[in-house]
Amino acid sequence: MDNDFEVHYSLENEEEFWSELNDIVCAKCPSHEAIDNALRNYLYFTTKFKEDYLQSEHEIAQCSVRLLRSELFEANKDYIRIQIVYSLLQEEEAAALHLIGSFLLLDGRENEATFEMMNKETCFIRLVDLIKKRTDEDGRLHRLLLELLYEMSRMQRLSKEDLAHVDDEFVVYLFQIIEQLSDDVDDPYHYPVIRVILVLNEQYMVESTSSPIDGTSVPLTNRVIKVLSQHGSSYMTFSENIILLLNRESETSLQLLILKLLYLLFTTKATHEYFYTNDLRVLLDVIIRNLLDLPNELISLRHTYLRVMYPLLAHTQLNEAPHYKRDEVTKVLSILGGSASQHWEPADETTLRLVERVAKVPWLRDDDISEREVARKLLGISISPTRTESLVSVHDVAAVTERPGVQTPSKKEELSHASDHKENSRETSQESNEDGTPEVEVKKETPFVPRRRLAPPPPPPPMSRGGLGKVTKEAVKKLPPKAPPSRRTKLKAVMTDGASLS
Repeated sequence: MDNDFEVHYSLENEEEFWSELNDIVCAKCPSHEAIDNALRNYLYFTTKFKEDYLQSEHEIAQCSVRLLRSELFEANKDYIRIQIVYSLLQEEEAAALHLIGSFLLLDGRENEATFEMMNKETCFIRLVDLIKKRTDEDGRLHRLLLELLYEMSRMQRLSKEDLAHVDDEFVVYLFQIIEQLSDDVDDPYHYPVIRVILVLNEQYMVESTSSPIDGTSVPLTNRVIKVLSQHGSSYMTFSENIILLLNRESETSLQLLILKLLYLLFTTKATHEYFYTNDLRVLLDVIIRNLLDLPNELISLRHTYLRVMYPLLAHTQLNEAPHYKRDEVTKVLSILGGSASQHWEPADETTLRLVERVAKVPWLRDDDISEREVARKLLGISISPTRTESLVSVHDVAAVTERPGVQTPSKKEELSHASDHKENSRETSQESNEDGTPEVEVKKETPFVPRRRLAPPPPPPPMSRGGLGKVTKEAVKKLPPKAPPSRRTKLKAVMTDGASLS
């Protein structure tokens, strides 16, 4: 859209601002030229009064919602979307980018076609460039651009050309944001930045497993793993935070993103000991709890946890004595590989195979018995001589996906609700009237209280940056870490040789 557009407005208060905005988005537009004028007017008006009446993220989002709910948009959705996408590719003014990004983010979350359109028009490359060069401006805009990059990237596969645009400098910059702002996982920047790193790793995994191996094309380097392999000891805040996020995350797709990165870190030799030992113990506790709490129908998520569990126990510091929670791990494997019970359905073939693989970790078994005997002793199952090898590969992990927004149900909550319902039914049937008809007692139930969700983080304070990712410590107050337990071990020197991901 042409930016040579000028209308003079004089407003006295906020009420007049919202009234005028409603008039703009409700304009009758019989032609594309008229629509272009209305969109120019919308951007001009909102950016002109942004400092006066759009101080919060909520107020900026309200502008986008009014456009999205307007008759103008309802009648011309595709045309308006493509025009705003083109504006994202061309606009340089921070205020206008903020309004454009807010609209695309809200619209894309309701309509996947918007993110598909952005992908087709190479918006990924544009967003990477904007994030890199907008480091010294409004922190809210920077965070919005990160969220938009994450949302459009997790909905679809990126092209090889898009991923090739991500260089080491950009990935290092993302890690530096996490490391230098604070040690608090609730910092407004942490969650959006971590999610971008996670989705980039997934895109690299998908690209590596789907590209043909013909010797003519050079495979893309997973720059997330590369940076952690070479400089992992400089980015330990990230290692702590992804375990904390896995512990609290209820969205299945985000759990999978975290597990995919953990799988690569634990199967890449240079990053076997990237995590602190105490953090690994916390991670094992989380995996044990989640494996037992997953409902029977969440088979793919259970498989992914088991695929991560094997290299966690076999390749990291947890394979060194004293072995952490050996008995608990053995019991979990016995439950997962056992026959049907009141709360467990019979294990599927893939679950049995993955459980067998974990059971072969040397410190889980007695040294004087064979692998087949280990499986029989721990799991009550027999292993065919032809099925002792592992079929686990990075392809299996990369292929597991879930639609964004789907929450992981809890077996514990399901059993609790079922038990409460059964108890209520029994109590109301105990008493009867004299004529034999049951007297139904109205039992006042305690309302179900969902898990506490953290409130949206406040906007970050103004930041002073010098150079790529350099944040002055005076600009942001350092907060102490909330978890995990205190560190007890030093990160060992990372190894320089590559790793097998199969």
